[in-house]
Amino acid sequence: MTDPDDRSPSDQARVGEAAATPSASVSGESGPAVASSDASTHPTVDIRGLHKSFGSNEVLKGIDFRVDHREVVVVLGPSGSGKSTLLRCVNLLETPDAGQVLIDGIDICDPDTNVNAVRRRIGMVFQQFNLFPHLSVLDNVTIAQRKVLKRSGADAEQVARVNLERVGVLDKVDHYPAQLSGGQQQRVAIARALAMDPEIMLFDEATSALDPELVGDVLKVMRSLAEDGMTMMVVTHEIGFARNVADRVVFMADGKVVEEGPPARVIDAPEHARTQQFLRQVHDR
Repeated sequence: MTDPDDRSPSDQARVGEAAATPSASVSGESGPAVASSDASTHPTVDIRGLHKSFGSNEVLKGIDFRVDHREVVVVLGPSGSGKSTLLRCVNLLETPDAGQVLIDGIDICDPDTNVNAVRRRIGMVFQQFNLFPHLSVLDNVTIAQRKVLKRSGADAEQVARVNLERVGVLDKVDHYPAQLSGGQQQRVAIARALAMDPEIMLFDEATSALDPELVGDVLKVMRSLAEDGMTMMVVTHEIGFARNVADRVVFMADGKVVEEGPPARVIDAPEHARTQQFLRQVHDR
């Protein structure tokens, strides 16, 4: 197994992304203890009055948003509406300017919170796959387990193989990313996140970088996670996935939540003119 200790800054970022996933109960070294989730008390994600600007561009304009335990919420909206920024604020890949982001009742914007402990609850899959190009599939899925969760090599490999089989790429275990299709790389990225035992999965346009014929395999994996009861927040333009898999659809535009509700209402009978305009454009493509 390749030792990644002598890795470049970009490689270190990939480990950080892979590590932004949960373990079991964690106590913060410099913050409050982080208890295991209590779905009867708190939503898994509870965002209150969230604002985020980049320079003079206000991207999020007072967002209130929640995801309940075992719920699948799909976020739709035009480019520039703030969808990805919202998702990245959930685990502080972007720091909000104002408002609260609570994960199982813990405010990760509170300076006394051990953010890394809370982040370990969250798995994130990005538009780009962010795999280590110089590591095999197996090493890509075991590295964060060994470095962050401190699992033994044997335990990490066992967990990796279970999750690679779960996403249908166990036969690629000895391959390198360059030897895989885009869809296979994305499924490896999903397996890497799942190997960290997340309580919630975030998907940021996970299929938008794929050739059309590869999208279906990734959506199939995401659908199976939903069927297994994974709590999921999904930013996507895949209307069929939203209609068939989501418990709730949220439509965003211009940094605000415009409309939300069951897929049958938001997608098939939207009430807001901006939602109607967006869906007409999507269907006319």
